[in-house]
Amino acid sequence: MITSKLLFVALLSMLFVMPASIKAQQAITSKLTTGFQQFINQPNLKNGIAAMYVVDAKNGNVVFEKNSQIGLPTASTLKVITSITALDILGPEYRYRTTLYYTGEIDSLGTLQGDIVIQGSGDPTLGSDRYPEQREEQLLAKWSQMIKNAGIHQIDGRIIGDDRLYVGNDIPGGWIWTDIGNYYGAGISALNWRENKTGVNFRTSAIGQATPISNITHDISYLSVVNQVTTGTKGSGDNVYAYSAPYSEKIYLRGSYGQDLKKTIEISIPDPAFDVAYQLHQRISADGIEIFGNPTTGQRLIEQDSVFPLKTKDLDIHYSPKLVDIVYWFNQKSINLYGEALLKSIGYITGNKTTTSGGAMYLKKYWNQKLQIQEQELDIKDGSGLSPQNHVTAAAMTKIMQYAISRPWHTDFVKALPNYNQMTMKSGTIGGTLGYTGYHTAKDGKTYAFTLLVYNYDGGASKMRQNMFTVLDNLK
Repeated sequence: MITSKLLFVALLSMLFVMPASIKAQQAITSKLTTGFQQFINQPNLKNGIAAMYVVDAKNGNVVFEKNSQIGLPTASTLKVITSITALDILGPEYRYRTTLYYTGEIDSLGTLQGDIVIQGSGDPTLGSDRYPEQREEQLLAKWSQMIKNAGIHQIDGRIIGDDRLYVGNDIPGGWIWTDIGNYYGAGISALNWRENKTGVNFRTSAIGQATPISNITHDISYLSVVNQVTTGTKGSGDNVYAYSAPYSEKIYLRGSYGQDLKKTIEISIPDPAFDVAYQLHQRISADGIEIFGNPTTGQRLIEQDSVFPLKTKDLDIHYSPKLVDIVYWFNQKSINLYGEALLKSIGYITGNKTTTSGGAMYLKKYWNQKLQIQEQELDIKDGSGLSPQNHVTAAAMTKIMQYAISRPWHTDFVKALPNYNQMTMKSGTIGGTLGYTGYHTAKDGKTYAFTLLVYNYDGGASKMRQNMFTVLDNLK
């Protein structure tokens, strides 16, 4: 017979039996503590700093944190914050619209006494070959046909790329000179085109000698390209840099191109709104529509104190892919232009502010209201992470990632994140900075949201990356 004393002891011991889920979490915490300490003790972090924040993705309970309240450069991990904010504010179904219209009147002979205008609203995918319906050739052919369908056989005017919404082509604060001439440093306009870039192919020669351009993938004959690239040794790879700025009329190509390299070097276009106007001008001319005026842009007309012509009639309204599809390529291929477009759109739609800083200001206020994240935890200068002046805490980034789990578009957002080290996460790499943020489901079935940022490390990125993966392996 069990005595009341024995029964009491049995019941008491049952109360203190630790649930398996808590044991598993404690084991993860213990492994992370040991692994992170070993990580920060490595010599190549002697003068650097690392921050980590890990939470239970289901309830947000903190599993591990170290230096998580220190703002660090983010590199491209910032893209997840821009993506989540845009999906939450604009919605996954949001689409940009680009309007083709004419001004003036069409006379009885089919001559347009006016202009053709391409009015942009910030679509970063216009002319991109990532989406079949957005490709340059397809759009130019469609617009040329729309002009013909309107009975226009001759244009006594111009093609105008209307980029006035964002006051022309812009570069976010903090971007450096060696970036902005290259494809990943392309400026942001209300009328983007072909991701604001073009490609250059080279023909190699003797090592140390000039490397001639074999061809440029698009017609940019309205620009002057100064080629100072030399041929590098075999295996030296791509060390070519383009130097230009918004509205430059001259692009310098410098650096070296490996003798055995077979790669198209992509460079930014100084004025994308002009480029699309120029390309449409060339296309309709080839299609037999005579046009007398030279292509121009809305911003150029403003600078010339010219009156912008009034719309007469729409010829076409072209819609971008859904925002959720834009976010996919934004994260999969880390396209900086998409981040700047989304941040500008957030600022414009929420407060009619067309500046990058306006979008960043709203983003900070939004997360302060939603998750009580302090604004100084999100010291951001752009939407892509290219600026080394961005400083975000690991805690803020992880909290926003954990918040996204509750949103209806979360499944699509996760699909947009790349896979590294058998984990779903976004990476970030910029001078002296490496970062990862994402989700992982452990063997025990628990899913964790995490951020790991490293700044001012010594040595190569490859070794540091492997060391970071070793830390993250403790979540498995």
